[in-house]
Order: sequence, then structure tokens, then C-alpha cells
Amino acid sequence: MISHANYPFQLPALPYAYDALEPYIDRKTMYFHHDKHMQTYVDQLNKALAPYPEYHSWTLEQLLSRLPELPEELRTQVQNNGGGVYNHDLYFDLMAPAGQPFPGELAEAFGGEDNWKRQMKSAALGVFGSGFAWLVRDASGALKILALPDQDTPLALGMQPLLPLDVWEHAYYLKHQNLRGDYIDSWFQVINWAEVIMRTK
Repeated sequence: MISHANYPFQLPALPYAYDALEPYIDRKTMYFHHDKHMQTYVDQLNKALAPYPEYHSWTLEQLLSRLPELPEELRTQVQNNGGGVYNHDLYFDLMAPAGQPFPGELAEAFGGEDNWKRQMKSAALGVFGSGFAWLVRDASGALKILALPDQDTPLALGMQPLLPLDVWEHAYYLKHQNLRGDYIDSWFQVINWAEVIMRTK
């Protein structure tokens, strides 16, 4: 995971073929989203960190969890570009070809799959502009859903990120145009639940 890597960061390989999630997530979107948009976040993060060798040994997770400790002129760059790298790494890793069953732990916590989907979709549709909806575990161990703007991460809130839903337009515009809800319904089909549950251990 790139969260445990440090400067200079490199774009991780996509863990499946560009067309592996079709028809739900199309090949063209996967290529531009991963190879172009995520690469830009990696490049901009490295550029921002280059003049600060004292932070080159920090992992990405440390940088994002300890934002207040960074110089003010670096903090926003790490929040935006480091968050972009971290969020996208999780987003791509936690998708897989359709067919994985909904986990019992989540069904119990949210009152069933339909209730979880309803809450997750509501959070994602409620993001004004760009951002992510998240499934997280809070400091008490409870499972929760929240929405965060731009490339903010739950790490800065002391929460464990479990599953991100990217609702920036570049995640869906080539296939769904302005129909964010249709994209969310497609994304529900390709969640890598096995990996999500591994993250809760």
C-alpha cells in the first residue's frame, strides 16, 4: 500500500486490467482516472515535498495524520495532493470484478445491505462539488459513513478509512456525464468486500 511508502512516491500499478470492472466502470474512465489524474497527484506531492528533506522519511499516512505538524506552506499541498494519492490508492484497491457478497458485519451494523447502500448513496450525493463518501471506523470502534470535501481523508479526524467512494466528476463523467447517482449504483456492484473486511481486522 502506498500509505506506508515515503518520498519520492510512485504511482502504484492498477491491480486489475482497465476493463476488468466493465460494464460498471468503463475502460476509458479507468485509464484516465488512474494513469492521468492519480499520476498528477503523485507528481504534485513529490514536487511539494522536494524542498523539505526533513519529511522525506515520513510515510504518506504519517503526513496525512499529522498535518498540523507540517509547515503551513506545505500543509495544504499535502492535504490536497497527498490526500489525492491516498484516497485514489484505496479507491482503486477496493474495487474488483462484480460478484462479492455483502459482509455480515456491515449488514448487522447498518440494518442490512439496502440500508447501507441508501446511507452511502445519500452521503455521496450530498457532496457539493467534489469529494468522497467514506465507510470508516471511528475511535470507539463503531462503523460510520461520512462525506468529506475535495481530497480530505478520515485520517485527519482520527478515523480508520475502510472504503472510499470517489465522487469527483473525473470518476464517472466519461460514462455517466452528470448522472452521479447512476455511477454510484454501478460502483456498488464492484466493491472488493474481501479487501474491505481485511482492513477491519
